[in-house]
Amino acid sequence: MNAFFKSLGTTSDQMLLCAGQTFYMVFAALFLGSVIGIIMAVTLVLTNKDGILRNKSVFFTVNTVINVVRSVPFIILMVFIMPFTKWLVGTRIGTTAALVPLTIFIAPYLARLFENSFLDVDKGIIEAAQSMGASVFQIIWHFLLPEARGSLILSLTTGTIGLLGATAMAGAIGAGGVGDLALTYGYERMNFPLMLFTVIVLIAFVQIIQSVGNHFAFKTRSR
Repeated sequence: MNAFFKSLGTTSDQMLLCAGQTFYMVFAALFLGSVIGIIMAVTLVLTNKDGILRNKSVFFTVNTVINVVRSVPFIILMVFIMPFTKWLVGTRIGTTAALVPLTIFIAPYLARLFENSFLDVDKGIIEAAQSMGASVFQIIWHFLLPEARGSLILSLTTGTIGLLGATAMAGAIGAGGVGDLALTYGYERMNFPLMLFTVIVLIAFVQIIQSVGNHFAFKTRSR
């Protein structure tokens, strides 16, 4: 196995390290982004013109923030917020530093996906919950989230794949990961076999993530 990686101009230890960095960035940013995204999505659904907590000011503010952040390409966003990243985590470079732009990038993206998932929930269910005297929190926790669960899983799957691509660009700030390995040791050294291998690895990651997401979404919807 080591001989195979040496023929690619790398080592098995380096490949495992880069894979671990990629998983760390993807799933840590996914968790943080999901928490922020679901809060934003719920806020949009509750405060829109048909929501149970109609509020034009709140809806406009959250909707605008989502649209503005989503309109900025990730590589520009990453460089633009470097001072904020430095203030927050104490450094502009590295795997942990990359979590800041990755989270800011994925949160509004997931918020929009989650919003669509919530809007697909039958309004009759929400109206029934209100008629039974359920509080806003109870409507969210016991009706909105369970009914949208299958769609939310697919949204998370899409977000995870999007993050996987963003981690490659995060290599520009020394974040490491499989994408950075392809750029630093593959592209910059004109090492085509290594670039091809990392592409295959990333494709495998995407296929696994999509398959797992589809599986759990199907099981959830079948219940």
